[in-house]
Amino acid sequence: MTRFADRSIIVTGAGSGIGRAAALAFAAEGGSVVAADISEGVDDTARMIGEAGGIARAIRMDAGREEDVVRTIALACDAHGGLDVMVANAGISGGMANIFDTDVALMTDVLRINLIGPFLAIKHAAPLIAERGGGAIVLTASVAGLRSGAGSPAYSASKAGVINLAQVAAQQLSGSNVRVNAICPGLTETGMTKPTFDYARDAGKIDRVGRLNPLRRGAQAEELANVILFLASAEASYVNGQALAVDGGLSSSHPVTRQDYGRTAV
Repeated sequence: MTRFADRSIIVTGAGSGIGRAAALAFAAEGGSVVAADISEGVDDTARMIGEAGGIARAIRMDAGREEDVVRTIALACDAHGGLDVMVANAGISGGMANIFDTDVALMTDVLRINLIGPFLAIKHAAPLIAERGGGAIVLTASVAGLRSGAGSPAYSASKAGVINLAQVAAQQLSGSNVRVNAICPGLTETGMTKPTFDYARDAGKIDRVGRLNPLRRGAQAEELANVILFLASAEASYVNGQALAVDGGLSSSHPVTRQDYGRTAV
């Protein structure tokens, strides 16, 4: 497929996980990618794209720092002639502390990366995408932003903000032909969640990971990347201002005693 031929794309958080999977997928479908991340893993992502015959530039940046966001967008415009798609995916977990054990410094850092980062991406990318006749911005939120139970207070609040930001931005970009949507991943194997998956494998309990959703498993980063590419493509031309849960069905229900398939509930 060549859905993104002649398209200029930025993916933040592209050093691993969902961001890397998305960057690889965009390039495989003809896109010219700027892979951005604060970690050195972004260099490996660009190398992987090049070895596969794709086009990519790597840049080390802090997604919550305005001058870094501006510099990243400038690279895409200089190297690839403009900007068509912005994927604001970079994020941090902030640990699992409860409200009373979370200090202001931690809350501030999580909000800076997870919420201010997407805000800066929209603020600086949207006008340039509009100049090209329109395109798409995709933000990575989380099921933790939909309701309690999937993350720490800082992380959950930041991702709820991302969902609302996608809605507000879609409205304020009315008439620009720039669509803004968010994805809400459930438990996905990424650099952030690697310790959980590694522990489960070492303990012989990998079958328990993701067991609370109807598919009874966690997601792979490529499954999230597929949805990002859909939202960024012309196939989603009438999808705007939405937060799409990609969670194996986890958020489709309130917590209940789940009945196994083919068995009668007791």
